[in-house]
Amino acid sequence: MNTLPLRLGVNIDHVATVRNARGGTHPDPIRAAHLAVLAGADGITAHLREDRRHIRDQDMERLKRQLFVPLNFEMAATSEMIGLAAQLRPHAACLVPEKREERTTEGGLDIIGAHASLRPAIQELKGEGIRVSLFVEPEVEVMDAACDLGAPVVELHTGTYCEAVLEGDEARIAHELARLRRAAEHGAGIGLEIHAGHGLDLNSVRAVAAIPQIVELNIGHFLIGEAIFLGLDEAVRAMRAAMDEGRAQVPA
Repeated sequence: MNTLPLRLGVNIDHVATVRNARGGTHPDPIRAAHLAVLAGADGITAHLREDRRHIRDQDMERLKRQLFVPLNFEMAATSEMIGLAAQLRPHAACLVPEKREERTTEGGLDIIGAHASLRPAIQELKGEGIRVSLFVEPEVEVMDAACDLGAPVVELHTGTYCEAVLEGDEARIAHELARLRRAAEHGAGIGLEIHAGHGLDLNSVRAVAAIPQIVELNIGHFLIGEAIFLGLDEAVRAMRAAMDEGRAQVPA
């Protein structure tokens, strides 16, 4: 098998969470982005939420100006966010579900139920030269729906698998990995680029990295948490090493 390279996108949202808890400008999420890139990140992800609870508009503007790696703008499919993306023109926009009361993104987009509303958003972003991805559940029918919508990329929600790893539930781990593998294989087979993310840590990342169709992992919360103890550069390097170990399990 001709294994594709596996990229690491680092989500810097929670550097901004710490900054906003105190107010002011420290710690600076853009500084964190630069450190992550120097340590081996292939791209940076930032989620500008409707309530601006962590990343702010000015953060996105600075990231776009200063980064020399791809910027992935994680966003809800609202007219406000689509307008901001059209102004910024990041490399990519990942459309995610967003609810005001949630702590973090909970589950993938309902792209089957929201088909009619998502199609124009996807087309508008693509018209601005932005690569569109959809954060979705790892199901075959969802891959078909994403392809029908014209999105070139899907990001498979790994949160349920990661919960099973934390609980040590071997049967559930096997079930969730099988879901991820089926969805990745089917999605790649119909022409989608396959990414994955949510909840991944050093204990859960290797098995996902070993799925050959996945070409990018987006990881944030764990890395920012580890940075408290190790420093962000060392946390990114450790994750990169674990990803490479997982990728090495793919048959040649």
